[in-house]
Amino acid sequence: MAQNCFHASIEGAQHGAKSLAQFLDYAKKSGAAGAQPSNFMLQNDKGGFKTAKEIKDTFAKAKMSLDGVSSHCPIWVHTTAWTGSPTVRPFIPADVAKKSTAEIENWAEDYVLRLLDLCAELGVKIVPMFWGVAFGCELATGYPWGFWAGGDYDLIKEGKERFVKKTARIRAHANKLGIYLCHEIHPGTAAMCADDFNMLVNICDGDKCLGVNADPSHCWEGESFETRFLKVAPRVYACHVKNFVIRPGMPLRIMEPGWQKRAMQFVDIPSGDLNMTRYVEVMIHTGYPQRYCQIMGRKTAPLVVEAESAYRDLDATSANGIQFVRDNLCFPMAAGSFEDGMGA
Repeated sequence: MAQNCFHASIEGAQHGAKSLAQFLDYAKKSGAAGAQPSNFMLQNDKGGFKTAKEIKDTFAKAKMSLDGVSSHCPIWVHTTAWTGSPTVRPFIPADVAKKSTAEIENWAEDYVLRLLDLCAELGVKIVPMFWGVAFGCELATGYPWGFWAGGDYDLIKEGKERFVKKTARIRAHANKLGIYLCHEIHPGTAAMCADDFNMLVNICDGDKCLGVNADPSHCWEGESFETRFLKVAPRVYACHVKNFVIRPGMPLRIMEPGWQKRAMQFVDIPSGDLNMTRYVEVMIHTGYPQRYCQIMGRKTAPLVVEAESAYRDLDATSANGIQFVRDNLCFPMAAGSFEDGMGA
């Protein structure tokens, strides 16, 4: 009999105003079977982390599975701090934000190492995240400005050396704990397309801990989600479900701070430009569900909803996304070809 290989889940980063218990209560009532809280939801009132027992008990009480820990923000801070960009400040304590870039980086590295220790205690071996702008803000624009190298500098070469060096301790700790650091290929990070990510793997000598957190909603500049994720298929260990629309005739790179005025809009999962059923089929094709279940010791893999909208209420958007995933995307996986049943 065909078996369902997925369950509906939700990411917690957008729901940071809720406590962990409140988030799980909301997710459960919305129809999710599991959840992926953000690192901030796991913090205690003293600036450290809740104990693994506290977190496990909260999940057990809610009768929800712990599907991973969204660690995007602190890891992005760690690999971006060296630039001196003020954009790291929303994700770090106010007193830390006043420190030098080197001190911020050291603080972030220590935070990440402690977070990985907590994940290991929780039995979470797949950690969705993304690396920061290790190659500099110039390359993070993705714009083909010709001056990435000159007589006395080479931004790409320097970036490769920087990435390997700055991430070494975190990667070593992840490998020690058996954790996969799953980079969400994303604009404004160390890898903005599949080829970028494969380059990171190459310069780190094929480091086992370097994985991918698939998210189709970041494929809006020529690379389809099928092209992207098939190129990195063996390293897809995590999966977000998110949709967008592109307003025709509008510039994607306009410096517009208002989400409602931008050409690219994150939208309700059922109503966007992307075919979510095709996306889930690509995830099966990459081997994601089998890989996740084997590593995490689960019977089903999460399809983690990350629904956002500039127009619709956040909770309503996410609840709608969870229900769409539950009712439409958690289908039984084919056990063979449809041709098998044809003929006498």
